[in-house]
Amino acid sequence: ETIFAERKNGKLELRRGFKVKQNSNVLIVEDVITTGRSVLECSNIVKLSKANIVGYVCIIDRSNGKTSIEDQIISQMQFNIETFSKDKIPEDLKKIPANRPGSRNLSK
Repeated sequence: ETIFAERKNGKLELRRGFKVKQNSNVLIVEDVITTGRSVLECSNIVKLSKANIVGYVCIIDRSNGKTSIEDQIISQMQFNIETFSKDKIPEDLKKIPANRPGSRNLSK
């Protein structure tokens, strides 16, 4: 069985009539993991449903080992992508307009 969570008003939740069955085993699958926040939100949904998390997998792990997920993550690829604080952005990157990709702030 495959179910998924979606954002509604900035909060990740089960929609479209999806339910996590109590005592079921759940593998949390993500396309890209950066900080792990979305995965932890999914974990909370599973725990509130009194189900068992058996693991975490993703296609791309770009967390540089700095995810907030304490358990092992199985990934197909790992990318080490350098990040910079606002006061240490290299001059050549300052010329590129910043944008915030992803779905975290989308509303439907």
